[in-house]
Amino acid sequence: MSRINLVDPAEATGEARDALSQIKSAFGVTPNMFRAAANSPAALKSMWGAFGALGGGVLDAKLGEQIAVAIADIDRCDYCLSAHTLLGQKAGATAQEMAEAQAGRSADPRTAAVLAFAVKVVRDRAQISDADVSALREQGLDDEAIVEVIAHIALNLFTNYLNVALDVPVDFPGVRLRPAA
Repeated sequence: MSRINLVDPAEATGEARDALSQIKSAFGVTPNMFRAAANSPAALKSMWGAFGALGGGVLDAKLGEQIAVAIADIDRCDYCLSAHTLLGQKAGATAQEMAEAQAGRSADPRTAAVLAFAVKVVRDRAQISDADVSALREQGLDDEAIVEVIAHIALNLFTNYLNVALDVPVDFPGVRLRPAA
């Protein structure tokens, strides 16, 4: 059970109502994560705006979802792991690709480099080296793409922390976290 109220979209007002309406239009339902965030219209607008902005960025949706599951596993976020696994498959990833991404791996060299970078940024709290950035450049990522990877990491940390800290109930098909390291 959630540690905070999950805002009922039918009872939301103002900016929260408007954002929840957009979210329902996009998903067909209003996922619990957004209902939790709606307790703060500013937080909800920030989250939803970031998803929208990154959805129009240079990184494709599949890679964004692969980043998300790698970070969700590190942060032990059942909610985001479940949601982003489903969204990754809708973006064209196979179940195997999403399982590999959850472990921070990929058979594709570019995706593998991005996931290794994302995992290192999260685990080492952004204490990376020139070599870490060079590994991305070697796979064709330019400055715009590298900054977007960081933006995806930040957004996923926000959503993971919200869901884990507030014990938001998972309303997506469940995916198991890997055993803790």
